[in-house]
Amino acid sequence: MAATADYLDTHTGAGKAVRFISRKIFPEHWSFLLGEIALWSFVTLVLTGIFLTMFFEPSMTHTTYPTDALPVSHQGVEMSAAYASTVYMSFEVKGGLLMRQIHHWAALLFMAGIVTHMMRIFFTGAFRKPRQLNWLIGFTLLILGLAAGFSGYSLPDDVLSGNGLRIADGVAKSIPIIGSYASYGLFGGEFPGTDIIPRLFTVHILLVPGLIIALVTVHLILMVVHKHTQYPGPGRTDGNVVGFPAFPVYVTKMAGFFFIVFGFLTLMGTFLSINNVWNYGPYDPSPVSAGAQPDWYMLFLEGALRLMPGWEVMIGPYTLSLNVLIPGVVVPGLLFTFMAVYPFLEAAATKDTREHHVLDRPRNVPVRTALGVAWLTAFIILVLAGANDLLATQFDLSINDITWTFRVLIFVGPVIAFIITKRACLALQRRDRELALHGHETGRVVQLANGAFMEVHKPLDDHERWLLVAHEPRRPIEVEPATDRNGVDRPGYRTDMIRHRLSRFFYEDRVEPVTPAELAATGHGGELLGDEGPARQVRGGGVEVELEVPHGHHDPGVPASTSVATLARPREN
Repeated sequence: MAATADYLDTHTGAGKAVRFISRKIFPEHWSFLLGEIALWSFVTLVLTGIFLTMFFEPSMTHTTYPTDALPVSHQGVEMSAAYASTVYMSFEVKGGLLMRQIHHWAALLFMAGIVTHMMRIFFTGAFRKPRQLNWLIGFTLLILGLAAGFSGYSLPDDVLSGNGLRIADGVAKSIPIIGSYASYGLFGGEFPGTDIIPRLFTVHILLVPGLIIALVTVHLILMVVHKHTQYPGPGRTDGNVVGFPAFPVYVTKMAGFFFIVFGFLTLMGTFLSINNVWNYGPYDPSPVSAGAQPDWYMLFLEGALRLMPGWEVMIGPYTLSLNVLIPGVVVPGLLFTFMAVYPFLEAAATKDTREHHVLDRPRNVPVRTALGVAWLTAFIILVLAGANDLLATQFDLSINDITWTFRVLIFVGPVIAFIITKRACLALQRRDRELALHGHETGRVVQLANGAFMEVHKPLDDHERWLLVAHEPRRPIEVEPATDRNGVDRPGYRTDMIRHRLSRFFYEDRVEPVTPAELAATGHGGELLGDEGPARQVRGGGVEVELEVPHGHHDPGVPASTSVATLARPREN
């Protein structure tokens, strides 16, 4: 091993790269493993996909299923070679069904890992400079994951996947002017044609995996170059990384985590049946199975199609199919465009050109958090709408009522989610501010020598206080006057006003973080001043409560009160 390492080092200079990577510091937090779930799921996809490729025949040639092969219901049935090889692989090839099911579960987990990882990056602000490019790479990986899932899902050429291809054909044809050409180019003629399965096979095993591998490599390289983000805490700044070296700590963790993910997927493939194509039969354009849904990551598109009314517009001799164009093209375009451009919108609203390596707490950026929750709400509503028939049958409800409920919710739900999330974040910020100034409530009230009462608060430790006060204030951008001192119109004023309005939307409603002066004023414990100076030092801050003083025992330093308990405001407020 030493000789091999020395040979590689002297001929390739790999020692410097290995030394650099092995000494790279990575922070410690469970949420950083979300990206690794997607990574190891993709590795599992590649390993199982290599096995499946050896037995799958990507051809739409008509064939007859062997009369001596399982299942019995398929013996002598005419079908495509792609479907026949899929069923044969499932019943006759040793380990074939297990590999198919591991592959399918890995695809679902791969997309779940990507989406969850992107949401973690979104809510914590890990997309800020210098990581905007890496965010776009991650977004492209999400789109490629959708393409890989759809192309692989359609390969067996069964009734379920064939219906999905028919929907794709309808979406392509709904595009104005180029729709029919796009459909003919995709299917090699009138649907379903004879070329779509071989083309999807090439896309699924060659084009998309190659692009994913290339972009994952660039994604990881940029992560190392930019250094890893870290959550706020004592000693953690934009100029350092607090954690452990890649070797041997994180190399061991990553290797162990791969086997955990692979083992989990193997258990799912063993005990949880999925995509039993023999239950649907070979593709035939005439039947459409009831209760059919695509995989979860494409279910939002199905839901959008089910919610859209049957609107069509005649423009001269042409028909514009809004019932397919809007849910199939416009809605996904709006959802994904928002995710792609959001980092640049936020940068425009802040004019912040600094590098950020310490993450945000989601409550400290209420508008960003609210927008993310609104986006997820819209996505979840569309996913549920894609199963409106199952909801109707399982809960004995009217499918028309369910559809109209979701039609209203798709417009109202994200707005309500935005408002509730934003107000909740602002409320949590106010709570954090109170906690930083006064500490934890203990429920213990003490009486001072002058008769005043104080509730004792438990002081915060350094780590807690750092989390509550370390974030920076965010305020709307100030705009310079429209004209300069000579009365000449200032160039760029309209652009600045647009940016100012955007900035007001993000930061007009805010809670200012606790300043060092405020912390110093409280002393993290505070003093109650009686008529003869400090009466008592109570650590953690406190709230003074005035109680009615018995007659004859009134202290001039404590104001009398006719109420049983009146909350006294701090004098500086």
